[in-house]
Amino acid sequence: MSGHSIPRSELTHHRLYEFAKTALIKIFSHPYVTVCDLYCGGGVDIEKWESAQIANYIGIDVSSSGISELKEAWESQRKNYNAEFFEADPCVLCSGGIIVMKAMSNGENLETQLQEKAGQADLVCCLQHLQMCFETEERARRLLHNVSSLLKPGGYFLGITPDSSTIWAKYQKNVEAYHNKGGSMKPNIVPNCIRSESYMITFEVEEEKFPLFGKKYQLKFASDISAETHCLVHFPSLIRLAREAGLEYVEIQNLNEFYDDNRALFVGMLMSSGPNLIDPRGRLLPRSYDVLGLYTTFIFQKPDPDVVPPLATPLLQDDGASILASCKSHNEREWPEVVVWRDDDQNSHADPPIGLGKISEQKGILGPGPADLRFPEAL
Repeated sequence: MSGHSIPRSELTHHRLYEFAKTALIKIFSHPYVTVCDLYCGGGVDIEKWESAQIANYIGIDVSSSGISELKEAWESQRKNYNAEFFEADPCVLCSGGIIVMKAMSNGENLETQLQEKAGQADLVCCLQHLQMCFETEERARRLLHNVSSLLKPGGYFLGITPDSSTIWAKYQKNVEAYHNKGGSMKPNIVPNCIRSESYMITFEVEEEKFPLFGKKYQLKFASDISAETHCLVHFPSLIRLAREAGLEYVEIQNLNEFYDDNRALFVGMLMSSGPNLIDPRGRLLPRSYDVLGLYTTFIFQKPDPDVVPPLATPLLQDDGASILASCKSHNEREWPEVVVWRDDDQNSHADPPIGLGKISEQKGILGPGPADLRFPEAL
């Protein structure tokens, strides 16, 4: 083994994840918006937000060191947007229904400062740590209530998280194969451990049923020194709790499908992310497909009572808005872009109300994931 570690920015999984975050920001962000970024520590996304020409940035992270790094990065590069940084746990509520602060800054009461941000964000994003909130139902519920409090009517809550459908299905197939083959299995095969060329996933406890909260596993990519501990995100529970908080489900889509659906728009961006990710025709190479398929987008919207939903399906422009058509809500809510209408949709039947049935019937009990790994039965 070489004594020289590969820089993180050159690792396949890091490049793919950064591409996915950039693509999602390009879709939903537009000039002069206010963005609230949850679990934002480290400052890795400040360039992305500047490219999106946002006006205001609110960064919240539970780690004091993460907030310090983000603040230093923003100040040293003098970005063209206003920014405020708060050390807080996004999964904790105070009596006022907004996030409880863990520290004081410059003698000011940070809880009061953050309460003043209620209803100001056009976008609330959680681009990498939603799974941290699924240790318990109460933590997930509090996060979503905080998100709803921060959002303006019509605003979006979006992000990226490990695709629990893909991970759990791989795990179940591994356990089934282990028990079916019994003694014929190689002695080094562990039923609760999923291995590929790019990563290893290890569950702490072997279980037949998917616990809705608190199901922990370790994810370690091939070039990482140590594993990260995550919790599976049970998507039907996420949708249920979001609805309780006043957020409507828009879309949950595996990143492989997200890329395939929008390849023409994003192939150049992914090509510029470095070599050995896609083939000359823009298709994901096997390793890229394996890694990107571990993740999914999630998108919710806080309804705006002053906006009347359109009566037909919007067909959005090619400047990136067309991607939104693939993520439109089940009840065809209006998107904040210029739209034209398909004539053949004028007399189409209305979709059923938002509920867990549709996601269960189409994409398995846990949400998305590649078609060959979806569970056939609803929850």
